[in-house]
Amino acid sequence: MRNIKITYRYDGTNFWGFQRQDSGRTVQEEIEKVLKYFTGEEINLVSSGRTDRGVHAIKQVSNFKTNSKIPAENFKYIMNRKLPSDIFIINSEEEEERFHARHSAKSRSYVYYLKEYENYNIFDRNYNYYYKGKLDEKKIQEILNPLIGIHNFESFRMTDCGSEHAIRDLSEIKVIREGERVAIYIKATAFVKSMVRIIIGSMINVYKGNRDSDYIINKLKNPNPLDEKLVAPANGLFLYDIEY
Repeated sequence: MRNIKITYRYDGTNFWGFQRQDSGRTVQEEIEKVLKYFTGEEINLVSSGRTDRGVHAIKQVSNFKTNSKIPAENFKYIMNRKLPSDIFIINSEEEEERFHARHSAKSRSYVYYLKEYENYNIFDRNYNYYYKGKLDEKKIQEILNPLIGIHNFESFRMTDCGSEHAIRDLSEIKVIREGERVAIYIKATAFVKSMVRIIIGSMINVYKGNRDSDYIINKLKNPNPLDEKLVAPANGLFLYDIEY
């Protein structure tokens, strides 16, 4: 069988997350339906990771096995003709048999966008978290810096996370002012369920003064699956990049 890799982006606003499920419309389901239409096969999409309901992707990578004779580069064009407007295939190519979108990935990056509420724009409310107050990117960076490195992120994942453990190598956090908004870029080898949203939610509460300044440090020092989870809204989060 051939192994086809697709790179794509999606607007997560109207999806119930990435992974196929019975609850509602998902990204995986929409893509697999289109692939079945063109190949006549039941396709099982393997992806670099799963995003929560309402989370977007600037770059997502998946692969699938097929016996179809469709040229690899043509999948991009024919899929875009059939896919809904909130999914767009950037590239399609044939990979070696051992390529696996999840296991072959060396790192994953997310970006979370915040804007001050005084700059509220009804047309981008699904793509930013609006903060009622001033945003100081240097202060945000200081709050997040202790997370960089290899830690047990047990206190930063949902209790229904399927990963065997929560030890992750978070290699980089960059907080950058980009015009009216503040972008928080987070890079790691891999993430546990809702890890980025819990990190951002924890940071926001420390920033507001709702939690002590050492709140995040204590969560790292005392990993506890039953610890409170302060989860930031999904709409500000984007899967940003996958490195192989």
